[in-house]
Amino acid sequence: MVRKFFVGGNWKCNGTTEEVKKIVSTLNESEVPSEDVVEVVVSPPFVFLTLVKSLLRSDVQVAAQNCWVRKGGAFTGEVSAEMLVNLGIPWVIIGHSERRSLLKESNDFVGDKVAYALSQGLKVIACVGETLEQRESGSTMEVVAAQTKAIAERVKDWTNVVIAYEPVWAIGTGKVATPAQAQEVHNELRKWLHANVSPDVAATTRIIYGGSVSGANCKELAGQPDVDGFLVGGASLKPEFVDIIKSATVKKSA
Repeated sequence: MVRKFFVGGNWKCNGTTEEVKKIVSTLNESEVPSEDVVEVVVSPPFVFLTLVKSLLRSDVQVAAQNCWVRKGGAFTGEVSAEMLVNLGIPWVIIGHSERRSLLKESNDFVGDKVAYALSQGLKVIACVGETLEQRESGSTMEVVAAQTKAIAERVKDWTNVVIAYEPVWAIGTGKVATPAQAQEVHNELRKWLHANVSPDVAATTRIIYGGSVSGANCKELAGQPDVDGFLVGGASLKPEFVDIIKSATVKKSA
């Protein structure tokens, strides 16, 4: 089963209008592998979504960084899935560790969000991952399985779901899971999907890695059999994001 390589750029809470235009310009001018080799999605802050969508080359898609758990209404500060669909935004990131830890989003809440976003026609990058304390106590798979289970219980069709494994201890710290560590968790996640969802979902669902991915380490990570791409944080704001996109060719030549 050939899973198309996927590279997402999560810009988080960064950027001015000028900075955003510069990032888009760099992407627009770069030579990257074709859409049949890699799927590229960038995720600017909400306030820049329509600007980025209007300026960005057609082979790069746009994602929101979050959306509300159900239909819109009296939920100050929230953005609904319906609004994103109305704006023609195809993707949304849900359950990022920063939202889980800082905003206390529970596994069940994340699962509900994923299900609602899918029900409205959005494609979802669903994030899972353990803290350093959890890894050191040997409970990585227990944590990641529980996070995935809360999603799996609510999702019937996995066609539009990408799982992003992001060890919390590697996000923005400069620490990176070794290729072997990333492969081990991705492989265990795939086994979990095989046993608890279906062999077909396990074979076709893309599991991407996030956590201090850079131009320097992306090729080695991309070479792992169960690493289907990346969700890139800080490096997605820099020209090296193009190098990370190009690492998709490692899979193509494998």
